[in-house]
Amino acid sequence: MECAGKGRGTRCIGPARRRCGRCGAVAYCSVSHQISHWSDHKGECERLEQQMKCVDVLNNFPFTFSEEATVQVCEKQETRCSFLSKRGIHGVGMWMCECSCGLSSSAASFERARSKDDGWDLPCILCPCYGPSSPISKDLCGWKDYYEWRSIPLHSPIALLLHWPLTIYYAAQVAGLRSFSSEIGRKLCIHYLGPEQELLQLPVFGELRALFPGVQVHMEIIGPEIPPNRDGEKIYLCSYAHCTDSDCICKSPSEELNQSVGTVRSSAVTLHLHKGFYHDCFRDIIKDSFPHLIIAPNAGIAAYSSWSSTIELIKEINVPAVFSDYCEEACHLAASCITTLTGRPLSVPIQLNPFRQPMVVEDSALFLPCYSNCFLFGM
Repeated sequence: MECAGKGRGTRCIGPARRRCGRCGAVAYCSVSHQISHWSDHKGECERLEQQMKCVDVLNNFPFTFSEEATVQVCEKQETRCSFLSKRGIHGVGMWMCECSCGLSSSAASFERARSKDDGWDLPCILCPCYGPSSPISKDLCGWKDYYEWRSIPLHSPIALLLHWPLTIYYAAQVAGLRSFSSEIGRKLCIHYLGPEQELLQLPVFGELRALFPGVQVHMEIIGPEIPPNRDGEKIYLCSYAHCTDSDCICKSPSEELNQSVGTVRSSAVTLHLHKGFYHDCFRDIIKDSFPHLIIAPNAGIAAYSSWSSTIELIKEINVPAVFSDYCEEACHLAASCITTLTGRPLSVPIQLNPFRQPMVVEDSALFLPCYSNCFLFGM
């Protein structure tokens, strides 16, 4: 962990081992850096103190591996690499970017991902490689509900990838789009902003077929991380990501995953890639696709000035928008930015995402546990 007072005029003299005595969420290399940083930290200290009291709630998951993926990773008794290695999924397929030694979300790694038919790299019993045995009978409220519905045992690690589509599902709920047939008809159009590592995990979005049964899900995926040569590409997800069992029904021709470019297919989920910022691409995109919902995962609104124009655009078009971030403090800072820009309070208050990724982020800037898609809020 870095010293919270790094860059305060003098160089750090060693590791950041001196924690704030009040909140315990930040640490310093020296007394002098702690004193010099107080003018910045005093405004957040009380909030962080309250957030630190909720650590047990953040780490609360129903999985058999929960302790291993949360507390043990935080305390460096375990790493993401070792967790994945024990399960035979380290550095393979869609799992390759789930640890620090994996490929970054670059054009080269994205091209490599496209060249393969990436599946779960898990046996059928551990993953949702074909449709559910029954439709959703009630709203899914958390990972336990989802695993029971899909008949998957709680030792399966698939939630580490499925937090992307499940966060979309939950965002639609909190945005008020519960009754899809009455609200939007048979097509749900989502504008998905700022993708990064999920660009290497696109087959997981095939699960939206099960989460929104009978609905054509169309996602416009917009962000600067999309390689120029894939700008404008359409991907048709006609089935679910495959398992490793050779005799599974997911290998039948009717269940084959199609990622052909520019080929019109009858598809439950369509992904359309756009390189650039939303406020620059929006006018062209809406010629064919006006959104029912805007989603921005792990947005980092307070950290990037480019969000200002996008926030103003979202206010103008008056479409529900749901954002996520790694910790509650990041959401608080984002909410302040949104309120300042729009003059309005959040329409969706900051809340814990029950479908956050159930493995803690390594080397967080805070002692507070951080998770991908941890908290949601909206405008």
